[in-house]
Amino acid sequence: MSERTDVNDPNRPNELNEIRVMVVDDHPMWRDAVARDLAAAGFDVVATAGDGPEAVRRAHAVTPDVLVLDLNLPGMPGVQVCKELVGANPALRVLVLSASGEHADVLEAVKSGATGYLLKSAGAQELIDAVRRTAAGDPVFTPGLAGLVLGEYRRLATDPLPATSDEPKAPQLTDRETEVLRLVAKGLSYKQIAERLVISHRTVQNHVQNTLGKLQLHNRVELVRYAIERGLDDA
Repeated sequence: MSERTDVNDPNRPNELNEIRVMVVDDHPMWRDAVARDLAAAGFDVVATAGDGPEAVRRAHAVTPDVLVLDLNLPGMPGVQVCKELVGANPALRVLVLSASGEHADVLEAVKSGATGYLLKSAGAQELIDAVRRTAAGDPVFTPGLAGLVLGEYRRLATDPLPATSDEPKAPQLTDRETEVLRLVAKGLSYKQIAERLVISHRTVQNHVQNTLGKLQLHNRVELVRYAIERGLDDA
């Protein structure tokens, strides 16, 4: 990483050491540098891994809050690692840290369950902020990529999944849950939603988790697709 963080900075949030982070990258020098920067910033770096299968095994063992994940891994692609781990633990937040800014790679990562996508050209402070925001549940993207992802949400919404004859009746959401869902569909972060509705960040997270449970959805991608299919982004 190109910047260093002062571990004695009095403005460094104390709560960072409560965030458990795992770093996965097949380049040892890069992996160690990222882990070192995050640990110096106050995160609890609980594990690192250099290939896909090792990442899956260690993540199951140490249960990190945030997985900082490269896509190009030996043994198992990063998107498959993401899909398996998020499928097993929907509370896991995944921040992809990749050298690739290709649109196809970004969209595939998000569809696999990644919360955010940051290019490796980012500085250390940008990475630290991205990990903190990812842990809080906010979508974090390198500038220019957020619009791409929201555009894909909209495209997916024009091709909804086929309904089945035994499809259950849609569950009822509260007015507040619907309001939060509408703002999620518009691409607002949890922090922005909290400010807009004058509620706490934690309350927003709780509403989103309750909505996911009621709708039997697994991640933000599915939630936004659901909202856009119902026109909530235009409300």
